[in-house]
Amino acid sequence: MVDRTIYNRHSRLQASVQVPGDKSLSHRAILWSGMAEGESKLVGIGPGADIQASLSAMRQLGVTIDGDKVVSPGISRWVSPGEDIDCANSGTTIRLLAGILSTATVQAVLTGDASLSARPMSRLVDPLRSLGGRIDTTPDGTAPLRLGGALKVVGASVFLDVASAQVRTAFEMAALAASGPSTLDSPGGFRDHTERMLVSIGLGEWASKTAFRITPGKLRPQRYDIPGDPSSASFLWALAAIHRDSKVLTPNVSLNPGRLGFLQILDEMGAGIEAVVTGSIGGDPVGDVIVRGAPLRAVSISGELVASALDELPLVAVVAAFAEGVTSVSDASELRTKESDRIEATTALIRALGGGVESRPDGFDVVGTGFLEGGTIESQGDHRIAMAGAIAALSADGAVTIRDAGIADVSWPDFYDIVESVW
Repeated sequence: MVDRTIYNRHSRLQASVQVPGDKSLSHRAILWSGMAEGESKLVGIGPGADIQASLSAMRQLGVTIDGDKVVSPGISRWVSPGEDIDCANSGTTIRLLAGILSTATVQAVLTGDASLSARPMSRLVDPLRSLGGRIDTTPDGTAPLRLGGALKVVGASVFLDVASAQVRTAFEMAALAASGPSTLDSPGGFRDHTERMLVSIGLGEWASKTAFRITPGKLRPQRYDIPGDPSSASFLWALAAIHRDSKVLTPNVSLNPGRLGFLQILDEMGAGIEAVVTGSIGGDPVGDVIVRGAPLRAVSISGELVASALDELPLVAVVAAFAEGVTSVSDASELRTKESDRIEATTALIRALGGGVESRPDGFDVVGTGFLEGGTIESQGDHRIAMAGAIAALSADGAVTIRDAGIADVSWPDFYDIVESVW
């Protein structure tokens, strides 16, 4: 484990930064390219370890990947791997691939590291089995997952209790192999990347605001151009928002509405926000975002806004420490099932730097003191906690050491060098 000490040089942010390719879209492009028979091209996929897990999984199933070129025999000719597929720390890899493999003829076992192996997978079981998919978890509802060898795949109608883009996508990808159409519904607030991609290729349509109908069919090889990741950009947006007279431009990022909860929160807190759509890729709007620093005020965050900003809520806590008033986050119990218990990890982060925070079963309250002190942060083996800690460090009154800082490589290997270079 590598620690990192970060110092606030009491500067201001004035920069344009092209952030890495979007993780969510990168995973989907890799898996879809592997399912399609023929040659596809991946342009601008994310660089992190999670993305490497998806690439490695495709290779084990018989897909050839050379640079940005993917050549696949098609899902019907995938080979059953001789060894378990290690999804490392990537929840997206294991859940999306579980959906695809559950209704495939090949058989495979999906595993992960200690953190991933403790995360809940049972919510996949009933939706995938309703299609005729084959999936088994451990008795605790966790990985390893045993998948595949489906004999008959039929259409189904499913309602999910949680607005999970990963579970929705797992079902949608599994349903492509069915003998008839399927319908999926859930509460709102989810990222709808998969639905937009299916609509763009004629294999799906919206039945309502949240319900989606999947038409079975084969994916075709194509070129995927991946825009910048708004979840990565959010760390730069936060740094700019905290500091008056700061400004950051992040060009060519995904502006999928389900990904913009953090920008909405910053806007409600008083930061200057400009987002301009410049185009569309795979049905997703893409554009440029500018964030300017300003005096910030506390907000209350709940409901669908939580779902669209779930990954960024630890970062919200850091920003809230510099806002006036008490910022409250609720309806966020899902945070407890991430790479760490992010409610407790976030609370520990703020307290370690002298901030005021109280945790609750479904969220936390942060007192906006206007400052954070130096100290030591435990990343808890969670890349988003480590990265939020770096933004806190660049705003703190003293040096901050992040334990196991290298976990940020999961999503952005050059993260610390980039943010320190522009500060």
